[in-house]
Amino acid sequence: MTIAALAIRLHAPWAHSLKEKRMELRSLLARVRGKFNVSAAEIGEQDTHQILAVGFAAVAADRAQADSILDHVIAFVEANTEAELLSVEREIR
Repeated sequence: MTIAALAIRLHAPWAHSLKEKRMELRSLLARVRGKFNVSAAEIGEQDTHQILAVGFAAVAADRAQADSILDHVIAFVEANTEAELLSVEREIR
């Protein structure tokens, strides 16, 4: 069993309120959860209206599968939001 964790920070310059940010965040997290069957949550920057900090976790059979899941999640996030990707941190154990 392999556990994969991913932290992504995004910048959403169009979000002028926490309400706008949370609408985008809720939508993105629901789509990622539904498509990849991973756990997903906001992990920081809750009071900053233009920065989205999200975390994802998955359990896989081996390291290659875990790596593939994380690669697909990153690509999906980049393709399905207008927010700019600031940083990606990944960990596989």
